[in-house]
Amino acid sequence: MLKKKFLKTKCKVTFVLPDAIASDATSAYVVGDFNNWDETATPMERIETKSGVRFEATVDLKLNEEYQFRYLVNGEEWHNDWHADRYVPNPFSGDNSVVSTAVPE
Repeated sequence: MLKKKFLKTKCKVTFVLPDAIASDATSAYVVGDFNNWDETATPMERIETKSGVRFEATVDLKLNEEYQFRYLVNGEEWHNDWHADRYVPNPFSGDNSVVSTAVPE
């Protein structure tokens, strides 16, 4: 899931790993255009909740841009965000999730 907070000069995007994936995860990273697809640059924080485990990370992104991303879970499993703004094919046979920081009117 994506949560967006629009500020004057940037958009704070919180990436939240889907519950079905988080329940079996020991580690998770959000990997995308905004961190040069570095698999360890943006770790997701593991949060214990009453209903289970949640992983999330907040990233500051430029306004009015689109960024491709995926989640890397347990160092080897790639997942998309089921609530992404859209999806685009990637060169490795699959799709990447896309987050848009276009300012709503």
